[in-house]
Amino acid sequence: MTDRALIVINPNSSKTVTAGIDAAMEPLRGLGVPIRCLTLAEGPPGIENQEQADRTIAPMLDLAAREAPGALGYVIACFGDPGLHALRHATALPVQGIQEAAVMTALTLGQRFGVIAILPTSIPRHLRAFGAMGVLPRLAADRALGLGVAELAEPGRSLDAMIATGCRLRDEDGADVLIMGCAGMASYRATLEQETGLPVVEPCQAAAAMAIGQIALSQSHRITRTNHA
Repeated sequence: MTDRALIVINPNSSKTVTAGIDAAMEPLRGLGVPIRCLTLAEGPPGIENQEQADRTIAPMLDLAAREAPGALGYVIACFGDPGLHALRHATALPVQGIQEAAVMTALTLGQRFGVIAILPTSIPRHLRAFGAMGVLPRLAADRALGLGVAELAEPGRSLDAMIATGCRLRDEDGADVLIMGCAGMASYRATLEQETGLPVVEPCQAAAAMAIGQIALSQSHRITRTNHA
């Protein structure tokens, strides 16, 4: 296992975002599965709408295929899970999307989850995914910060906005667990929990934790069935 790793792919081209994702993986690195975080060079600087997300799918699949000899599994580190089902079709290795994993984790931590999105244009694709997952009755609200991916790197501005949005989700919408709706928010989780008093799900951590569990248990979404007479 030491020569192979869980491959976490950042589908945007920001190495700053990838560095934040890599730092978020640190608590999970003691579980025995190496983790490698990669940046998709062909991706946009930030993924802020459906078109940008969809355009990353083909190069992301190509990158995953190139990394296959050294992969134990994959995490798609974009809140929107572009290419999730395509990559699951391409490999029997565990594949997790951070949006799906974050929601499933949040459902174990509270009754109603609130999502902190980056821009209003992100919310419609979130809601489409939540509808497909059948979890809209558990969604308290999805509120946008009004900040792009690049602006999340400005701690003073983005952290204040995240705290204010998290408090609105708690006080006005009734959320009792929060999801950080972008991989670029990873470094703010502990402060957000402290300031809001709510459990906060960092989606890259949630997805990596699920993937590591599946790797340890040799679980796969693709099962080969033998027909018996």
